[in-house]
Amino acid sequence: MKVKDKVQMGEPTKSELEILQVLWKAGPSTARFVNDELNRSTRKVIYMSTLKLMQIMIEKGLLKKDESQFKHVYFAAVEEEKTKGALLDKVIDTMFGGSAGSLLMQLMGNKKLSKKEMEEYQTLIKKMDEQNKP
Repeated sequence: MKVKDKVQMGEPTKSELEILQVLWKAGPSTARFVNDELNRSTRKVIYMSTLKLMQIMIEKGLLKKDESQFKHVYFAAVEEEKTKGALLDKVIDTMFGGSAGSLLMQLMGNKKLSKKEMEEYQTLIKKMDEQNKP
């Protein structure tokens, strides 16, 4: 396998996920806009660092770039739900032995869920239980 193939098959790093989050929320954007959003919402980032990371993300297949205008516009090349699903599957497999139930129990045990969220989960569990009845 070529080195470039390995790079393209990689999953997003934490910093890359921050960029993807901006693009998923805002849609196609310039590197300047993405950098400004990162500086507002996460941490201080130098523009050239953001630009370089976005170029690497293109090589990895995470972003695409529209060069038809004077200012290059970047957009996510990966779907938000598929990416989050794949990352969540990896967490479940590596940290919870493949058990989504263990993950859910950990979440509920951390008491970081609001009362409203707990009620929504209880409703969902009841609905799933009714669907599984013969």
